[in-house]
Amino acid sequence: MKTIKHFRWYMILLVCAITIINYLDRTALGIAAPTILESTGITKEQYSWIVSAFQLAYTFGQPIVGFFVDTIGLRLGFAICATIWGLATMGHALTGTWQGLAFMRGIMGFSEAAAIPAGIKTATTWFPAKERGIASGVFNMGTSFGAMLAPPLIAWCIYLHSWQFAFIVSGSLALIAAIVWYICYRDPKDSKKLSPAEREYIEAGQEKFLDSVKKEKVSFAVILKQRNFWGIGIARFLADPAWGTINFWVPIFFVETLHFSLKEIAMFVWLPFLMADLGCLASGFVAKFFNDRGISLINSRLITFTIGAVLMMTIGLVSIVENPYIAVFLISLGGFSHQLLSTVASTLGGDLFKKNEVATAVGLAGSCAWIGQLIFNLFIGAFVHIIGFGPFFIALAFFDIIGAIVLWTFIRETKTAPTTALAN
Repeated sequence: MKTIKHFRWYMILLVCAITIINYLDRTALGIAAPTILESTGITKEQYSWIVSAFQLAYTFGQPIVGFFVDTIGLRLGFAICATIWGLATMGHALTGTWQGLAFMRGIMGFSEAAAIPAGIKTATTWFPAKERGIASGVFNMGTSFGAMLAPPLIAWCIYLHSWQFAFIVSGSLALIAAIVWYICYRDPKDSKKLSPAEREYIEAGQEKFLDSVKKEKVSFAVILKQRNFWGIGIARFLADPAWGTINFWVPIFFVETLHFSLKEIAMFVWLPFLMADLGCLASGFVAKFFNDRGISLINSRLITFTIGAVLMMTIGLVSIVENPYIAVFLISLGGFSHQLLSTVASTLGGDLFKKNEVATAVGLAGSCAWIGQLIFNLFIGAFVHIIGFGPFFIALAFFDIIGAIVLWTFIRETKTAPTTALAN
């Protein structure tokens, strides 16, 4: 069979495409929220519980589905998860109560939790260490690109038919993605499209100390005992409330504070996600810039995270600006900053854990991230009608600076970890 040059990049683009659908599906609720709340009579507090159902299931689901993917394999494990979340997304159209929506969001959240662990595991499996950050950034672009596509698609579906139709369309895309993934994905050792030279290049560039013994079992306890895990976990706990706010609350902020119509939401709410795409892509290249100048791979990642944390402080200004377009710009800059540092935090899981532990470790760290999202979401739901959105944007401005301090304090580079500069 004829091989394909640079086939590893085709595989990460496939993950990116599925991640786009993953985030389009989850973002659909935020875009449709004003319409759903108006047509069903669901209150903002009840809406916060619907969002929390997704976040809670996603929180506990990440290590479980990560372990599932590590155990059963990327190909079948990710396909099963995509099928389940696609059906759950379509199930939103069958209910109009907050309890029914919360139930569907719970199933959806648990299964969608496979996306990031599976993506990082794919980058770790298919790329040498020197390209892992860029590969992670490429697939992570799907998180923001999917959220960017959601506003026009979901708004169009609502205008064309109804909010229920929007969930049927978005859920169908996930089912198609599951089929395509199962047909197309193979590990490098089994892929007939991968040339021997590229396979050797991938294997030669991966850290031998992260190789696992055949049939070695994954242990939650071993991962939880490592300070590197807690460095990543705490940093993600502090970082992810920003992404949850942009996904679930910014459309409501645009309507109630900036007085945008549904048409204006479709016009402007995708901008933070476009900037977030650029942040994902920039993450690997910024780390490469420092690594090329003699800074170790891990420290290059930490510097990149710190740069993102400093930039993230500008989102606090949203609390005081009156011009709605400046507010959109600042939130968009926040999207760039968050994805710049978030991609780094996720990639560190592939840098610091064994290959058979990557999805589980990333899933556990993701649980920490979503606990942070869940708590912050509940605070917004309980107090936003009293104090407004301003104090929450101010809090987001400082969370990542604290996260950067935690990373520098906790992360310890393994002595046998690669410290050579990234290849051009």
